[in-house]
Amino acid sequence: MTPPRIRPPYGADERTQLLGWLDMQRAVIHWKCEDLSDADAHRSVLPASPRMTMAGVVSHLRWVEHLWFEVILLGRPAVGPRFEGGPEDADMMVDGIPLAQLLEEYDRQCAVSDEIIKAHALDDVGRHPDFPASAASLRWILFHMIEETARHAGHVDAVREILDGEKGYY
Repeated sequence: MTPPRIRPPYGADERTQLLGWLDMQRAVIHWKCEDLSDADAHRSVLPASPRMTMAGVVSHLRWVEHLWFEVILLGRPAVGPRFEGGPEDADMMVDGIPLAQLLEEYDRQCAVSDEIIKAHALDDVGRHPDFPASAASLRWILFHMIEETARHAGHVDAVREILDGEKGYY
């Protein structure tokens, strides 16, 4: 089921607004994947970016959530496709993995991220000694994740329209 796309209240506090905008962008990703076949989810339509598929973007966003909240903020070990000797976009290499599975993994990762966010102050900074980005506060990370997710929501919006003509905003 696609999560609701709800903007945060105009007068909400900073944390509520940040989480609300992030949740809305996450929901847009789900919406753009609704009723999409696995074949189309894995079909490349951008010649210069062959891994920019619907499935590839969902996987990428899952791993970006992991990187920023678990690795950079909490200082956990850097594990995952980006750190296992593959190419930079290894997190988008998902041939044969059903879209439903990728969306479930994304949901689980977002739930982990949400628990981490709840447990930390917006001024808390990262802890990973090997990443200069650990100097970022949770506030900065949330702004970045809104930007990252929204940018890719735009990508999947365009890819979906190319795939089957489905379009819409918000």
